[in-house]
Amino acid sequence: MRNEQEMMDLIITFAKNDDCVRLVTMEGSRLNKNAPKDRFQDFDIRFIVTDMEKYKNNDNWLDVFGKRVIMQKPEAMTMFPPILGNWFSYLMQYEDGNRIDLTLIPFNEIEKYFDKADSLTKIILDKDNICPRLNEPSDIDYHVKRPSFEFIDDCCNEFWWLSTYVTKGLCRGELLYAIKHLNMMREQMLIMVSWKVGIETSFSVSVGKAYKYLDKYISKELWETITATYKNGSKDDVWDSLILCCNIFQETTGYVSRELNYKCPDYNKSVMKYIKQFFPLSGVCL
Repeated sequence: MRNEQEMMDLIITFAKNDDCVRLVTMEGSRLNKNAPKDRFQDFDIRFIVTDMEKYKNNDNWLDVFGKRVIMQKPEAMTMFPPILGNWFSYLMQYEDGNRIDLTLIPFNEIEKYFDKADSLTKIILDKDNICPRLNEPSDIDYHVKRPSFEFIDDCCNEFWWLSTYVTKGLCRGELLYAIKHLNMMREQMLIMVSWKVGIETSFSVSVGKAYKYLDKYISKELWETITATYKNGSKDDVWDSLILCCNIFQETTGYVSRELNYKCPDYNKSVMKYIKQFFPLSGVCL
């Protein structure tokens, strides 16, 4: 497997030798001192170029970076609407385990790019000396943010509203419908748990994309309870997971509300009473 220096040399050499590439930046976890280092970290690269069509018209120029296992071009896909406007991205997985996520940005959108740039951004190459001075890369933009009461209330409302869909799906025997909405509920639960982490760390850490670092900041008991909510192979499993999610959410909401001196939203009282009408015998306590 090519190491980090070899990959960066390859990227920078290409950019230096191509006159259309005027600026190269790097983003993401490879710049994050707090992120674990391993072979699977992506190279998140941005090329600011003077001629977008030169690259978009033919993919052969990408071969210089290695043998690809698969590539995705989100802005050229029909099933998923593009979201980058005039920008164009290539997500490339290579045979040796390396991955490059490369985004092309029109030269006339440099200001727009830097207006959006987050704290994990570093200038790699600036041929025209036009870049603004950036702070040392850090993950501060990704730290858990202190929520307002309105955020907590909306999170609670969404969680408990979704629980009625899960209940309906289970009562109908529509397992996939119930699981889909349980997954949406769990997202709200993880948001609430991340606020708990924020409180306990003075809002100074990131729990990572998809909460991948969450287990570093919570008790083993809570972590094991959270992972138990992913059991969904049967109707009884989903009932158990639903109630576990409710118990975690209820307890965590109370903690977060107390610590932030907010009135705790009480949607749970009426909704749990509603769910109990349909809840079968189970090893999980309501």
